[in-house]
Amino acid sequence: MNLPSACRPTAIAALLLAVALSACGGNAPSGGAASGPAAASVTTGIVRADDWVDRIEALGTVRANESVTLTAKVTETVVRVNFGDGDLVTEGQVLVDLTGRAEVASLEEAQANYTEALKHYRRQVDLVEAGTLPRSQLDTLIATRDAAKARMDAIRARLADRVIVAPFAGLLGFRQVSQGALVTPGTPIATLDDISRVKLDFSVPERHLAALAAGQAVEASSVAWPGETFHGVVTTLGARVDPLTRALTVRAELPNPDLRLRPGMLLTLSLLPPPRRALVIPELALIQVGSQQSVFRVIDGDRVEQVNVRSGARRHGEVEIVEGLAEGDRIVVEGTPKLVSGALIVDASRG
Repeated sequence: MNLPSACRPTAIAALLLAVALSACGGNAPSGGAASGPAAASVTTGIVRADDWVDRIEALGTVRANESVTLTAKVTETVVRVNFGDGDLVTEGQVLVDLTGRAEVASLEEAQANYTEALKHYRRQVDLVEAGTLPRSQLDTLIATRDAAKARMDAIRARLADRVIVAPFAGLLGFRQVSQGALVTPGTPIATLDDISRVKLDFSVPERHLAALAAGQAVEASSVAWPGETFHGVVTTLGARVDPLTRALTVRAELPNPDLRLRPGMLLTLSLLPPPRRALVIPELALIQVGSQQSVFRVIDGDRVEQVNVRSGARRHGEVEIVEGLAEGDRIVVEGTPKLVSGALIVDASRG
């Protein structure tokens, strides 16, 4: 549109004024005061000191409290087997009888000789005391009597080798001989294990050596008995650290009255040293970025600062703080992703 020349300056001025007013309106306040960033809603917790038990996890092998393979000591024939597979036996119970007729006959002869020698000695004692018999002759009679007794005792010992008895109470394994079988020295008869108590051998890395001591509690579990926990105590620490594995063998003992634990079983165990005092925070509060660890600590009631920390052991959703915090510090537990150092917070855990 073509404007008259007289009107052109007025139109241009009006246009410039409109542009200026538009620019001022874009930067002008809307009528209210300018507001800062909103406070973040978080939940907080207190750094507390608590008893901490450094659980040492390991795998252990069950061993019998006492274990032996019963064998024959002589070459003889089995007359009678007095046990069955898997029997529980008492100490001294006769398990196998071997033939011993020749030894029995020899024993009867030896007993007769001893009886005769004893009678002869007793008759001559009175004569020696009366002085009618020399002392040297009595010494000969004493030697004869003692020799007869020694021979009788030796035959009894050989007869005892023909009766196999349980050296201690325990659980027998499978029977490996039958009546009429010829056995020789070393022939296995059966295994015998005392498992009323069992030993548990396991290896612990040498870095835990300072935390180990006899008498510490042990908790063990087995896949054979899910949900069951077996309790025992450490009895012995090995004398040497294995130079290849850098581990120390430790032995614990566990009661086993119902005989559920058997030699050779593999158990998962936890060793429980005495508790120590430690600073503890919820694991959720710990921020891990690479190798850097930090938490947000509450300051001035409604602000936070990010502080670097060093953590230690962990347990069930909690973590030990070794460095960076003090007992009683308030820290942010939930809501850390939206925070920066110096941010305002609203503590939802305080209502």
